[in-house]
Amino acid sequence: MILPESATRFARELLGPFQPLANRLLICWATGLLLIWLDRFSFHFLPEWLLLLLLTLVLGLALSWVGTARPLGQAPFRVAVSAAILPAWLWLVMAPSWLGWTALSATLARLGLGIVFVVGLGLAVWLMERASKMLLPKRRSTGLAPMPLLAMNGALGKSAVRTSNPLDIAAWYYGRKHRKLNQSAGTVATYCVLFALLILLASALTGCNEIYEMPDGGGEPQLRQQVVRIQKVIRKKYVINPFSAVLFNPPPIEEIKLQLQELTKHIYQVGQGQGKHAGFEGGTRRGLVRFIRLSYPGGDWEQDMDRNSDLNILLWYGANTGHKTARQPEVCSVRQLKRFPDGKSPPMVYMTGQGKITLGSVDTGILQGYLTEKHGMLFADNGGSFGWHSQFFSLMEKVLPKVKPQPVPLDHPVHSGVPFLPVVAPHGGRTAWGWVVDGRLAVYYHPGDIGDAWADGHAGVPRQVWESGFRLGGNIMLYAHSEYSRWLTAKNDSD
Repeated sequence: MILPESATRFARELLGPFQPLANRLLICWATGLLLIWLDRFSFHFLPEWLLLLLLTLVLGLALSWVGTARPLGQAPFRVAVSAAILPAWLWLVMAPSWLGWTALSATLARLGLGIVFVVGLGLAVWLMERASKMLLPKRRSTGLAPMPLLAMNGALGKSAVRTSNPLDIAAWYYGRKHRKLNQSAGTVATYCVLFALLILLASALTGCNEIYEMPDGGGEPQLRQQVVRIQKVIRKKYVINPFSAVLFNPPPIEEIKLQLQELTKHIYQVGQGQGKHAGFEGGTRRGLVRFIRLSYPGGDWEQDMDRNSDLNILLWYGANTGHKTARQPEVCSVRQLKRFPDGKSPPMVYMTGQGKITLGSVDTGILQGYLTEKHGMLFADNGGSFGWHSQFFSLMEKVLPKVKPQPVPLDHPVHSGVPFLPVVAPHGGRTAWGWVVDGRLAVYYHPGDIGDAWADGHAGVPRQVWESGFRLGGNIMLYAHSEYSRWLTAKNDSD
């Protein structure tokens, strides 16, 4: 207990120097930051560029607030700077995300969370120390205070007044020895627990899960392909023996003439019915088509990323469909698939490798839920070995035990406009395999390293191979998003 003053009066005395900080600037930027936080992680009403613009304004107000705190003294200024870290942190996370630098954004998010934790811990310890120093002379005036050295390092005899105030170093639960140390340790432990609970509460209230939103549109997507028609004009060609004794005038040797009648480019023309935008029903204005690579334990799941394989197929898809796409591809672990809520999960994830696939029972269950309950699609690509072929099929026996693989014929929609299966190297044969769930292709397995065809240099394969590889990749992305759109529309109608 605080002797002889009330707790309210002591709190005013403790926090009195910081009272001028509670001004209009604080109210404005704190309210703005809260609304931006809720919209980004929960409501999703505003586009990301507008949120970033508003957050820049909020950050400016926070910096102005810091400027007003400078004349108030060192302690209020430090508190103001510490509070301004929050909008600065959120701005540093959102800006790279808007630019498409998702990896940098995720790194800054984790780093910023650590900085917020350390700064908050420092403030908590400092306030505890300040309160203890304020209480010490009050207790000394009553004849109950120990010497400072005894309080910090020695034993303290029984006090005439028993107190349970955590701000008071004489509290009974701090023991009789090393009370200052025990008080500091208790402060750190309490802060860690409260910080963890606050993070969990924020995650629950704001839905701090990953979300995936498609670009808005409507109607039924259709693929049309311009066909290249080449007319060959071939004249007869005579082979003359120059050593022949028979002399005659040889006819001129004509070259083969090619007449290109149409463009040599395959183009998607996506019909969207009543939609005003090139997108999908159930999408949003801020939605984007994203290319997500699946990371998993074991194997070299990241192969060809250094040669821009994922980026190239994403750019090709955007250029040939008119859909809004992300600026950069992404990487997502199997565990992270669980963080996507129902109806806001990726329609497709890409998986490749050539080493081991070591998914445990938990990851297997998450992948199964993604394919069945969340209506996702897995695009698997054998990156370099027959061993990966057998391991992937074994994995599918665990993920989809009741579904048998079957060859995907060339007349399937995912093979539209693809005259042959583009195989860079037949690591798993020359047949594409699929796992069908509820009448849709939930898993597509490519046996021949299509990621190499997307990569810079196209692994040196002929043009018709890598062009067909891009076409196949775009078809699968469009198929997955179209099926997801149909499912989402039907789900919303039933609800």
